[in-house]
Amino acid sequence: MAFENWLAFCAIALLATATPGPAALLVSINTLSNGVRGGVFTALGNISGLFVMSGLSVIGLSVLVLNSSLAFTVVKVVGAGYLIYMGVKLWKNGIGRVDSSEVTCNARRGALSLYIQGGLIALTNPKAIIFTTALFPQFISLSDPLLPQFSLLVFTFMALSFSCLFCYTLLAFGTKKWSRSMASSRFLGRIFGSTFIGAGCILVGTSK
Repeated sequence: MAFENWLAFCAIALLATATPGPAALLVSINTLSNGVRGGVFTALGNISGLFVMSGLSVIGLSVLVLNSSLAFTVVKVVGAGYLIYMGVKLWKNGIGRVDSSEVTCNARRGALSLYIQGGLIALTNPKAIIFTTALFPQFISLSDPLLPQFSLLVFTFMALSFSCLFCYTLLAFGTKKWSRSMASSRFLGRIFGSTFIGAGCILVGTSK
């Protein structure tokens, strides 16, 4: 995989992992209840769940590559379209408020419980497998061995996810009121949305 392609993947994946969602809220709540330790174990559980979801995407995409390069190309085009859809949605709606009712954690918990809770948030969120299935094919070269490419993308995605969740942990620990609500921001939504739309349009062009 070319270095510039990997950097492009990092940029898009970083935007996706930095966008507030249930995992970020859970990490912040567990940080308030259990300290930085709580946030770290929750984040570790979450990226473990992402690894499973990404692995399922990789298996499905590998089957497509081995059986039909045309089908793989179709997945690439549809995936690029999905990124544009995400961008339009963010542009229109902004980054919305995430209610604490989506995830609950009030009592102090052990490390294993925090880890499992973080993993379940990832495993019960279908957006993870949809996103990885849409994104990964855009940066795969069919002329090169698949396993090293998929491995690099999966572990990069996990590293970026953990880094962003750790930042949320530090932010929640230092700013107690932050985790009570994540205010909607139309401005941030348009920044993220514009980036996804632009990336999707570029990837559609390169997928043909």
